[in-house]
Amino acid sequence: MSQTMSAVRLHAPEDLRLDTVPVPVPGHGEVLVKVWRSGICGTDLHITKGNFPAPNLPLILGHEFSGVITEVGEGVDSLSSGAHVVVDINIACGHCYFCRRGQKLFCPQVEQLGVHRAGGLAEYVAVPASNVYELPSSLSLDDAAYVEPLACAIHGQDRIGVQSGDRVLIIGGGPMGLAHIALAKLSGAAAVIVSEPDASRRRLAGAMGADILIDPFETPLDERIAELTDGIGPDVVIEAVGGIPTYESAVAVVRRGGRILAYGAAPQTATMSLRPFDIYSKELTIVGSYAGTYDTWPRAIALLAEGRFTPSTIVDSIRPLSEAVDAIRALATDRSTVKVHIQMP
Repeated sequence: MSQTMSAVRLHAPEDLRLDTVPVPVPGHGEVLVKVWRSGICGTDLHITKGNFPAPNLPLILGHEFSGVITEVGEGVDSLSSGAHVVVDINIACGHCYFCRRGQKLFCPQVEQLGVHRAGGLAEYVAVPASNVYELPSSLSLDDAAYVEPLACAIHGQDRIGVQSGDRVLIIGGGPMGLAHIALAKLSGAAAVIVSEPDASRRRLAGAMGADILIDPFETPLDERIAELTDGIGPDVVIEAVGGIPTYESAVAVVRRGGRILAYGAAPQTATMSLRPFDIYSKELTIVGSYAGTYDTWPRAIALLAEGRFTPSTIVDSIRPLSEAVDAIRALATDRSTVKVHIQMP
């Protein structure tokens, strides 16, 4: 095996490069994974722009990946070379207040692959064996690269609790909004309404099972939702954009007694206008959803392995590692592509 590899590294905000770096050596309790595919996420763009905290630069990006174990470090006896795997990117201390309550995302020492330490937009990545999930034979490495974003969406669905018969509005028809369409339908939503200005993404939302498609630039969202729900509003609104206007729209259109899932990642410094009286008088439930971990990973694997979720419907661009930097930068302006996967050499 070569001693060096190609990796996408962020050196400073807006300074993203394809570098040649040493292949990592797995330490005690770690395994080395040869990456097969790595998805590009909107969070990668936020990190690149400096809008999402990534304190340890230079940093190898990439937190949605599948691969094959090629080397096993000392102290690892539960995994072996050749295993097809995905990796829970959330690494925590395991003994703090939050970890002992099953909330490792809030651990003061939490690190995420591709955010705080080297991720999967590289030919190889060293990861803790305790975070590795072996894949069933029925799940391809191609589809397994979607486990991480699907686990995140499952966590959001758990937080908001879509129930049979709910009317669900999803604001945003990007990769995560599309995942929420499929999951809301699996949960028994009576109607899934999607607000998305891009025509191609609306068509894709229809392919994922959306019942009603709205162009918010054609008719104001509040007016169209009032028409569709007899002036009542949806039971659940999922904001999957991360924009201040769309977050404010979510509060405006949800029904009295309704529920809002804050799923889209807004810039860390962004603020919005919110009247406490609206929360009070409408008895709103507003919950956030940051990432998937724990049981959301095996559940995502099971949905993919059983064909209940089909990533190939969403992944519309597969590019080589040499084009990954351009693909990340294009997220800022190009809406013609919904989801890019990077195929490793």
